Amino acid sequence: MELSHTEENYLKAVFKISERKGKPASTNAISQAMDTSAASVTDMVKRLSEKGLIHYERYRGAALTEEGARIATHLVRKHRLWESFLVDHLHFTWDEVHEIAEQLEHIKSPTLVERLDEFLGFPKFDPHGDPIPDAEGNFTFRKQALLSDLKENERGIVVGVQDHSTAFLQYLDRMELVLGTEIEVLERFDYDESVKVRIAEEREQILSKKVSQHLFVQR
Repeated sequence: MELSHTEENYLKAVFKISERKGKPASTNAISQAMDTSAASVTDMVKRLSEKGLIHYERYRGAALTEEGARIATHLVRKHRLWESFLVDHLHFTWDEVHEIAEQLEHIKSPTLVERLDEFLGFPKFDPHGDPIPDAEGNFTFRKQALLSDLKENERGIVVGVQDHSTAFLQYLDRMELVLGTEIEVLERFDYDESVKVRIAEEREQILSKKVSQHLFVQR
């Protein structure tokens, strides 16, 4: 089935929203993700439904069919493999690669994707800590928690981010809170729900509630 880049992007948006929320993607959520009007979303959802890629129920939202999920998973696979290649071999920073990978993920060649995966050593996670599905569409999951869930005196290793925005990733770079960094919760403040942490056993830092709710750690 030949799909336009826009149709593929809609499928990926529905996939990610449903994965994050654990339920069908609402029109408003898709509209925000795609930065377009609700009317445009309705038209596209109807088109993808006619192609057998989405189930849509008014007031309940859009869910991918088996074929829609297969296509979306393959797009996610290509996107995350390209991000890994750009960071590991072309020395882009993790805040630079998303837009480039958005373009590269639409390359159709299955052979290229499989050779890219092999060249990278079959990575399980991308530079942001997100799981990369394998050729059969299987994801590798690990036990992780948000930093905001850790109690005082608990430690963890930074393994991922929930916010992929350039501003947030650059902030983490400045704080030296990159993947693999050890972090220990020293104190929590009820007033604004900020948290005092020790980073890499070297320095102490106060992080806002917003930061702690967007940083994944492995205990």
